[in-house]
Amino acid sequence: MSPLDEFPDRPVLVTGAAGFIGFHLAERLLGEGRAVIGLDNLSTYYDVELKKARLARLHAHNQFEFVHLDLTQGSELRLLVEQSRPAIVVNLAAQAGVRYSLTNPHAYADANLTGFLNILEACRHGEVKHLVYASTSSVYGANTKMPFSIDDSVDHPLTLYAATKRANELMAHSYSHLFGLPMTGLRFFTVYGPWGRPDMALFLFTKAILAGEPIDVFAGGKLERDFTYIDDVIEGVRRVMDRAPDPNPAWNAAHSGPAESSAPFRLYNIGGGRPVRVSRLVEVLEKALGRKAEKRVLPMQPGDVAATRADTDAFQRDTGFTPTTSIEQGVPKFVRWYREFYGI
Repeated sequence: MSPLDEFPDRPVLVTGAAGFIGFHLAERLLGEGRAVIGLDNLSTYYDVELKKARLARLHAHNQFEFVHLDLTQGSELRLLVEQSRPAIVVNLAAQAGVRYSLTNPHAYADANLTGFLNILEACRHGEVKHLVYASTSSVYGANTKMPFSIDDSVDHPLTLYAATKRANELMAHSYSHLFGLPMTGLRFFTVYGPWGRPDMALFLFTKAILAGEPIDVFAGGKLERDFTYIDDVIEGVRRVMDRAPDPNPAWNAAHSGPAESSAPFRLYNIGGGRPVRVSRLVEVLEKALGRKAEKRVLPMQPGDVAATRADTDAFQRDTGFTPTTSIEQGVPKFVRWYREFYGI
């Protein structure tokens, strides 16, 4: 039975609720009639006004409670969880961004390591029934075998951001093993859509094209990404939330994969499984905007990988769901939102 069904009077705690994925998840849960506590520190990493606009939509629901808190505030976080007793915690708060980690490494240690440890401690003491947490496709790092499988080794991260998210997976497993706390990690692949992050390529391209400015196209647009539309991601997260993992009694360290365990622990990829060249993304965006882009071709950047593609077989097997939204469907939806939100 889903923890949400087993404990219908207990809320869901969504960290990073003012962020892109957190906002969409909170809105989905509120639409289902669930009580949601949304936690966020309103980081200035990108436009705080966009985050406040997301929160304004959530505040329209009477079952939403916002808590302005940083994950590094461990004692306050633990008190919140112990007092509110959420059945499920979905941790979507993190210091995001690959390139930002090259110049601001301590932000990642604070938010993604200390902050995640505080989440684990709060869940351990707060009788949480399932912790779902965001990981990233970036953990695959120097892997070149396609598609990226949850059974692949991920021991060669190319950025500190990726290293901290891999560390989260290992930290989660240790707590799952020691304390029997069900944990599910989700490796997201290039999520995009309405209310998206301003530091992501689609947002940056749209802003520049509408302003008549050139767009930066790295590696000649030949980089490939497994773009995943936000509605598909949220559907995947919801299905995972309802499936608190059980220990696998047949698991054997010598012969079994790293994505499950003798502890109640699972890892999944959430991606479309259909990599698209960035040059093709630009073509679709140009059509949706009705404008041509001026391109500034630049070399591949430190920390970038040539391609990503998700193997979602395990996710489909366990949840019955596979993302289906193509960029031809998703990009125009983003453009409509962008024009409406910014009045362009």
